[in-house]
Amino acid sequence: MTDTRVYPSFARTVPRFARRRAGLVLAGGALFALVLSGCASGDEPTPTNSAATSTASAEPTESAAPSSSPTPTPEATGSPIERACDELLTLQDLYDFNPNYGTAPSFAPAAGGLAESALDYNGLACGYSNQTSGELIELSLVAPNDVLMTTLKQQADADSQAVPTYGTPPTVDGFFEYAAAGSGQAQVFTGTYWVTLSSPAFIEPGDSERLMSAVLGHLG
Repeated sequence: MTDTRVYPSFARTVPRFARRRAGLVLAGGALFALVLSGCASGDEPTPTNSAATSTASAEPTESAAPSSSPTPTPEATGSPIERACDELLTLQDLYDFNPNYGTAPSFAPAAGGLAESALDYNGLACGYSNQTSGELIELSLVAPNDVLMTTLKQQADADSQAVPTYGTPPTVDGFFEYAAAGSGQAQVFTGTYWVTLSSPAFIEPGDSERLMSAVLGHLG
């Protein structure tokens, strides 16, 4: 026979347990939903294009202009001389000046003299000697460029006295100096050449005038 009696204490216990369990389930579901909601709702940082921003904000810099090298000053020099000593002063020219003078085959320019300087500028140096006394006359010829011509003229003007009898300025500019070493030095500048004559025989400008005139005549 089936027992159909109701036991009140059990009936009250079951519903209370069921309600507690349902509450736990609901609370757990809410907590799970909250966790999911927290993971999804956070704002993620928006990436920025830092390289593009840097490039866009950077202003173009002007490159430095290339430095220009200074123009070098032309060298002071002379063109090679295409003349021989006997073309500048012939034996007749020497004889007309003084019959005792002739060529000096073993001639070497005096150290520090104008003739030696001429050799430094592709010039020509010639020597003539007194056959009796051995006294020398030194002749030099240089074809200076503009730089050298200007330098030589300035030096001659500073160290010597102008001599108009050697030629007519500005076609011919003449100078004379009696050096402390006991040698007279005559210098002439034409549009093309620098001509010098040096000798102990030249005491005054007029002493070398005849020979200088002969040299300039051969140069044309």
